[in-house]
Amino acid sequence: MFTVNIDKECGCFNRSDLENNTGFENNDDALIQAQSMINHMNEKFCGKHGFSLSENGNEFNISMNAPQQAQASSGGCCGGGHCS
Repeated sequence: MFTVNIDKECGCFNRSDLENNTGFENNDDALIQAQSMINHMNEKFCGKHGFSLSENGNEFNISMNAPQQAQASSGGCCGGGHCS
C-alpha cells in the first residue's frame, strides 16, 4: 500500500475536496495523485503557503512552506515596517 499524506492541513485544504491519507495499490498511482495535488494546491489555494513533495518509502508527504515569491520579494524583511 502506498499513501499520500498532508503534513499540515491549512484552511484552504480543509475547504477543498482533496483528501488526506489516501491509499493506492501501486507507486505510480500514488505519485501521480501526489503531483496532481501539489499542482492544484500551489495554483488554486490562497498563496499564503507553498507546498512541496517528498517520498519516504511507501509514503508521499506533502509539506507546507512559505511561498517562494514572498521570500524573494521581501528582501529578507519580515514586513513589520521597521526595516525601511
